[in-house]
Amino acid sequence: MKLIFFSINTAFILFYLFTSPLNAEVFQVDSDADGKLDQWHHKSPEGKLLKIEYDKNGDGKVDQVDKYNGHEKPIQVELDRNLDGTLDQIQYYDQEFNLTHTDKDSRNSGLIDWREFYFEGKVIIRLETDENKDGKLDVFQFFSKKGKLQKVEYDTSGNGKIDRWETFKENEQLESASFDTNNDGNPDQWQFFKHSTQLEKAEFDTNFNGKVDRWEKYDPLGNLIRIELDNNHDGIIDIVKKKG
Repeated sequence: MKLIFFSINTAFILFYLFTSPLNAEVFQVDSDADGKLDQWHHKSPEGKLLKIEYDKNGDGKVDQVDKYNGHEKPIQVELDRNLDGTLDQIQYYDQEFNLTHTDKDSRNSGLIDWREFYFEGKVIIRLETDENKDGKLDVFQFFSKKGKLQKVEYDTSGNGKIDRWETFKENEQLESASFDTNNDGNPDQWQFFKHSTQLEKAEFDTNFNGKVDRWEKYDPLGNLIRIELDNNHDGIIDIVKKKG
């Protein structure tokens, strides 16, 4: 073990150099000269920087890890956001240090339940969350490059398959929703809205053959006023029922 001193503006930074059997090195650093080590620099046997660990609040626990894997800038940053001793956020970067996506344990449960993907390292273009707290991401929100919500997909049954889809207009008002009620991976019910909440019409594929065979229309108050049916599933409406 070597002990090395550096002087920077009369402040002393302390490095401890450990050498493993493979000649890998770890430098321990007191970056603010307060007598406590707060950084650990790990290098490969070839001298390339692998990662830096930080204790930023001085409690003796690592609360940030930057991983380099031989690159000039970190490609992964792990954070302990609530300083409880457990890393709960991971940020991923490309080689130009643009943020690509982030994983979070938003509930401090020990499970990743929040994932963000970015456009040009700034705008969120996809957000994935675990809403039922089962450890699997089940709601997927998609945004435009301007940050506007465009569509949302849901796995409401928790089986890993999308069974509900929502689309949105440019002003982020709900335009339509579709559902897979028999878990075959295909939508078989569709709803269409005005001003997000006003249901205008609904369509159904009652025999799950991929073709609509029931149509419903609603008035501005949400009352069902017309039903059209294709009872023999030949693609032609053969029954019309008017309500009210």
